[in-house]
Order: sequence, then structure tokens, then C-alpha cells
Amino acid sequence: MRLVAQHARAVVAPGAFHLPGFLGPAEQTRILAAIEALAAGQAGFYRPRVRGGGLMHCDMLCLGRHWNAKAYTYGPVRSDYDGLPTPPLPEELADSAKRAAVAVGFDLVPDICLVNRYGADGRMGLHQDKDEDASTLDAGVPVVSLSIGDSARFLLGGFRRRDPVTEVVLRSGDAFVMGGPSRLRYHGVARILPASCPHGLGLEGRISLTFRQFALV
Repeated sequence: MRLVAQHARAVVAPGAFHLPGFLGPAEQTRILAAIEALAAGQAGFYRPRVRGGGLMHCDMLCLGRHWNAKAYTYGPVRSDYDGLPTPPLPEELADSAKRAAVAVGFDLVPDICLVNRYGADGRMGLHQDKDEDASTLDAGVPVVSLSIGDSARFLLGGFRRRDPVTEVVLRSGDAFVMGGPSRLRYHGVARILPASCPHGLGLEGRISLTFRQFALV
């Protein structure tokens, strides 16, 4: 396992970029407030059940389009849970993702955001983000993730699940961009580092916002 130096703006792999401190404290607070308002609505956080029947190790809130954890497809309603319409993706959240993409040379028109809420025991197994339209996958349109709250040990692998992984500690305010030749790399979250959230955010656990563009426009 290769480790990435702390606090360095890093090219982790061709097309994969770690942007430490991309979000300042004020923007983190603003984004967190927006997520809390959305979560208080009827279609708030829920715990997805995957195809094999088990529960994921995080709660999820889908914006723009709902990701069905059993069918691995996107749709307008929460088809694998309660059938409620998917809340829209606020432009203010999409703008933050666009800026992160542009900062490393990519264009992104996000219309999906998967918001994951991790507790102290949260994790995410190695997986590929490959349920978007072939037009964006083939073009290498990036996935952008923004981290708020507790730090996480993020893993970036290769194009096979068994390939070696690079570990990156993602802290509150960090962005991570995977596009171009890295768009379909395996990645996951090994563990959350409890009580590492910056003072003043008032958040227990970790929130990650992962932005995608479903199809080319």
C-alpha cells in the first residue's frame, strides 16, 4: 500500500487528484446546512439494502437522480426504498463540484449527488462508479467527492478489485476527483477516524458528497 503525503496537493494516479482543504470552513458550514435541510425533508437519509440483501455501512441521500442499490440503476424515485421522488440537486452544491473539476482540468455538469453519512463504524467496500451513461464513462467525465466532518481512510485501486491500492486520508474540506483514465478505478472507504471533525462544525461522523454527470449534454 502506497501512502500519499499529508497536506500535499497530489496526483494520486493519472486523472485522480486529491485537493486538501478545497472547501474553507465557511463553505463547509454552508454545505452542511444545506444537507441538513434536505435530510429534514420527507425523502431524507435512509440505509440502502444491496442486491445480496445486506445493509450498506452508511446512510444515503440521493439528489437529482436516485441510485437503486439493488438494480444498480438511476431513476426519478426511490424505487428500492419508499417510492418517494428524488429531491433535486441544489445549484449551490453542484457549483462546488464544478469548481473542483475545473481546478484539475476537467469539465463537469453534475446532475446527481450521492450523499453518504458515515458513523464511527462506517465503511465502503471497493467498487467502481459505472452505472452512469456510457457517454460519460467513455469520455472520462469525472466523479467529484467532497468530504465534511470526520476524516476517512480512502482507498484508490486499479481496474481489478485485486489490484494494489493507494491510501489517502480525506479530511474535512478535502476534494477528490477521479476522471479521464482513472474514471473507472476501484475505490472505497476503509474506515472513519472518529473525533477528527474540525471544532465548530458540530458534526458527528462524516458526510461525503459524490457528484456525477449521468450523460453528456
